[in-house]
Amino acid sequence: MKNVVIIGAGPAGLSAADTLLKDAGVRVTIFEETSEIGGISRTVNYNGNRMDIGGHRFFSKSDKVVDFWKELMPVQGAPALDDKLLGREKPLEQGGPDPEKDERVMLVRQRVSRIFYLKKFFDYPISLKFQTFANMGLARTIRAGFGYMASAMHKREEKTLQDFMINRFGKPLYEMFFEDYTEKVWGRNPRDISADWGSQRIKGLSLSKAVMAFLKKTFSGGDADQKKTETSLIEQFLYPKLGPGQLYETLADRVREKGGDIMMQTKVTGIHIENGKVVSVQVEQAGETRTVPCDAVVSSMPIKDLMEIIDADKPQDVAHIAAELPYRDFITVGLLVKKLKLENQTDIKTISNIVPDCWIYMQEREVKVGRLQIFNNWSPYLVKDLQDTVWIGMEYFANEGDELWTMEDQAFIDFAIDELVKVDVINRADVLDSVRVRVKKAYPAYFGVYKDFPKLRAYLDTFSNLYCVGRNGQHRYNNMDHSMMTGFEAADLILKGSTDKSTLWNINTEETYHEQGKKES
Repeated sequence: MKNVVIIGAGPAGLSAADTLLKDAGVRVTIFEETSEIGGISRTVNYNGNRMDIGGHRFFSKSDKVVDFWKELMPVQGAPALDDKLLGREKPLEQGGPDPEKDERVMLVRQRVSRIFYLKKFFDYPISLKFQTFANMGLARTIRAGFGYMASAMHKREEKTLQDFMINRFGKPLYEMFFEDYTEKVWGRNPRDISADWGSQRIKGLSLSKAVMAFLKKTFSGGDADQKKTETSLIEQFLYPKLGPGQLYETLADRVREKGGDIMMQTKVTGIHIENGKVVSVQVEQAGETRTVPCDAVVSSMPIKDLMEIIDADKPQDVAHIAAELPYRDFITVGLLVKKLKLENQTDIKTISNIVPDCWIYMQEREVKVGRLQIFNNWSPYLVKDLQDTVWIGMEYFANEGDELWTMEDQAFIDFAIDELVKVDVINRADVLDSVRVRVKKAYPAYFGVYKDFPKLRAYLDTFSNLYCVGRNGQHRYNNMDHSMMTGFEAADLILKGSTDKSTLWNINTEETYHEQGKKES
């Protein structure tokens, strides 16, 4: 029997466990430090209203991932609650689940996300609508046009994220819609961030592609095959009825049914190495420490933390890189309000006529909030009283220990409410309930010692049976599907007995994934 230890019960760890348990000769134990399944893709339930930490679209260009999601939770075959309330009835598909009766259902949702700037809405990505030019004004529109033409004729060498974005949008649009927001997210100006971030998150996005997508939608009705669409431009996605955590809780149940153990509130505090291999891990649970022998380890814990608990000699430069790896921490304030002051001036019908956005990029310079989630529009089942309340999430980006992070909960909530009042999004008197949630190391960052990360990766690869997966496990700003793919791949490598990790590290860097859909082996 081969014993595999998995650190973390998030998308990557659970996907690895499920794949490994296809082999009857493998015993799997997952150690999860917290009391919740799903990592940063969990769903927070507060007084009957559910909150998606960060907003997670279930979309992938990998057929393997999409099929895996549908296997766990079938796609709706009848109208969701908001469709029924709006009169958008449709016949129940043969054998399809009904969201009103079945708990574990994937809903088909429409993506709407816009930029809030100058107290006006702009499409994201920027469109060629008349309203866009009217909101920008004549002077800004002319500057943007000439700026884009200049960027098309004179390409910058892409050393920084600033170079990356100006090459694709021109300097005026970059300054209007990207620079300040990016600085909110990372606490750094884009000129101080590696261009790698753009390659990871918006590799195929540019003004020209956004314009072509707009024209295609306008004149031909769009393309049903979204594999050919840049991820930032997709218009539909799947979404679990009760938020992303529901899918991972379902997957955790299946792992247990297959014989896997998931030990909650159990922290891995040591990785013991002999002759270049992990031979055991040390875990702590309820104040007691024990040693667990293993034949392989799949780690989704932050690399910075992983390096601290490996009991092997570490070259000084590698230890320094690990200790200084940058991260960005995350704070969400959930607000239950009677209504929003924002008017729905679109042709999209919504319950209580709220704006149709799933999330709004808050580009206003006078506030620190980065994005505004409207959970009513993610899934009507996230909100306890869909007809008479709006459940929103205000997203802030911080560094553990800074002023925002250390502020008392109620003081922070009051600060957040004041920000939305300042930009005319809500009235203070309409706030009915509130909560604050903090997430450490939510975003691996691409500045500082990150430029030397290949040295750290090479060191970790010297441990033949240690496999790093997921967003924090690889210090890579992966989406959920990428993280799940790393779990699948790590499991396959273990089952094959392979110690070559190159395919594992190459996930979300392959051109075929972005342009054609990842080819499955």
